Amino acid sequence: MGNAKQGSAQEAMQRFGRFLSGMVLPNIGAFIAWGLLTALFIPTGWLPNEYLAQVGGPMSKWLIPLLLGYTGGEAIYGHRGGVLGAIATSGVIAGSDIPMFLGAMIMGPLGGYIIKKFDAAAEDHIPTGFEMLVNNFSAGIIGAILAVLAFVAVGPVVLTANGVLRAGVEGIVAIGLLPLASIIIEPAKVLFLNNAINHGVLSPLGIQQAEEFGKSMFFLLEANPGPGFGVLLAYWFFGKGMAKDSTPGAMIIHVLGGIHEIYFPYILMKPILVLAVIAGGMSGVFTLNLLGGGLIAPSSPGSILAVLAMTPKGAFLANMADFVVATVVSCAVASVFIKASKEDGGEDLEAARASMSEMKNRGKDMPTEKKISGAELKTIVYACDAGMGSSALGAAALRKRLRKDGYADISVTNCAIGSIPKDAQIVVSHEKLAERARQDSPQAEHIWVKDFTQNNVYDIVSARLKEEGVAAAEVTAPEETVKEGVLTRENVLVGLPSVSKEEAIRHAGELLVQGGYVEMPYIEGMLNRERDITTYIGKGIAIPHGENAVKDSVKESGIVVLQYPEGIAFGDDKAYLIIGIAGRGNDHLAILANLATTMDEYTDEELQKLYTTKDPNLLYEVFTKVD
Repeated sequence: MGNAKQGSAQEAMQRFGRFLSGMVLPNIGAFIAWGLLTALFIPTGWLPNEYLAQVGGPMSKWLIPLLLGYTGGEAIYGHRGGVLGAIATSGVIAGSDIPMFLGAMIMGPLGGYIIKKFDAAAEDHIPTGFEMLVNNFSAGIIGAILAVLAFVAVGPVVLTANGVLRAGVEGIVAIGLLPLASIIIEPAKVLFLNNAINHGVLSPLGIQQAEEFGKSMFFLLEANPGPGFGVLLAYWFFGKGMAKDSTPGAMIIHVLGGIHEIYFPYILMKPILVLAVIAGGMSGVFTLNLLGGGLIAPSSPGSILAVLAMTPKGAFLANMADFVVATVVSCAVASVFIKASKEDGGEDLEAARASMSEMKNRGKDMPTEKKISGAELKTIVYACDAGMGSSALGAAALRKRLRKDGYADISVTNCAIGSIPKDAQIVVSHEKLAERARQDSPQAEHIWVKDFTQNNVYDIVSARLKEEGVAAAEVTAPEETVKEGVLTRENVLVGLPSVSKEEAIRHAGELLVQGGYVEMPYIEGMLNRERDITTYIGKGIAIPHGENAVKDSVKESGIVVLQYPEGIAFGDDKAYLIIGIAGRGNDHLAILANLATTMDEYTDEELQKLYTTKDPNLLYEVFTKVD
């Protein structure tokens, strides 16, 4: 019983650490940009320039915290959650004089969580036609309240925590136990309080000491890259997956660039590793004190090159020993924990980014804690960001094949992530949306695919049904019927000259606007959706549609078909039919079901005829046929 509780607590801590690191990793580019500007242009940098140094300040004060807040909110509730997370974060930034990285990592997810709960409560109570009005005003009002709350409450709490840490460091220094300062300094760094500790506590103490003795150890307590370097080395030696593969680049950025923030996510993924950096830090400080090392001024940034540049005569050996000892001890301790890890994916950075790594095999049935038996299977749900295009097509294809096999009593539907029914037994979602799907439907078995049409979900489901002897019945369920007006003959265009995929998607969006199906913001949502996950579905067909953030721009369901005989490049593939989709309700699903049938049953010659025909009526009849 005790071991179960311990395992549960460890798993919860692991998930929490990965969630925190997942806010940081997508924004590492911003940290690098800030680190480069700092390294180059501040007074102690490589190319001191007071004018250009002003660029870095707003990045650490505003840009990076806002990115962290947006990413945290987005992980909870997509784009809408990200916007609320950024609004809430602005309040905590405005209430502080130090970079509010920690405050952003609190307010971002909180903003996403609160707007998600509000939308769930209000979903069935919004009058038709008022959805956009309610959505916009609710986001604005809730965002304003959260910003004020962050300004008056969360910001002061974080500042108070920083003050407590500062008092702790000063107390340890006062009683002469300097190595013990690492017990506070190293965990504080991982929580992004490194700048506050270094510049708010250690640098002022170091400046006073350097004026008197010509050097100070205080400048190296936080800036020593050794503890972080040791953890990265341990991941490189004994880690797995992306964690192992990504460490060489991280080590260069950390040790030579001095951007310590690069290694924080590696510890957040496995919080027990904070013991490694504490041990490394304490060993380094002990060595530094024993050999009489120190710097003449703050090391900005904390790279080994900057440390050497600020090393006075006679202290080179001591400072290098500080770095080497801290690295060796940290690496040794971290190696023990990393080698002892029994989790296959525990060191995978992609898990920390809240997305799955690219799978080599399409539709791979990835391991899950749940597996629904064929005898119990009644509900399958395809889920994507908007729930109107890719998932609808995948659901239609699977539904048709199961009905043909006589399994019409198995419900196969589609929806947006965030709206997955609680009774869903199997959820099929794109691998890039895996973490969001798992959080939205923890009760279900999850199958993650690379695309919604070219996969082996049918093979997995049908094999499970046959293995358990589930009897097939006579097919009596009716097929979907095409609602008039969803696709008109005027919206089937053939013989178009090849353009870029962005131009083709924009053309499809403009036709949807002209047809009265959507409003103008929907076009940009289609382009954003394509940038996030390609809408190319194989066999020369792409189905561009808007992301979830612009779903309110859909006035009624509509589809347009654009034929490009010479093809449109979608990465390494070519699409000859561009099918623009705007879905509201289920009116468009019958056409997607016909498209799924066409892809599944047509030969290459028959598809080629669709790609090159000069008769728009042929395409119209194919997509609006009734079985």
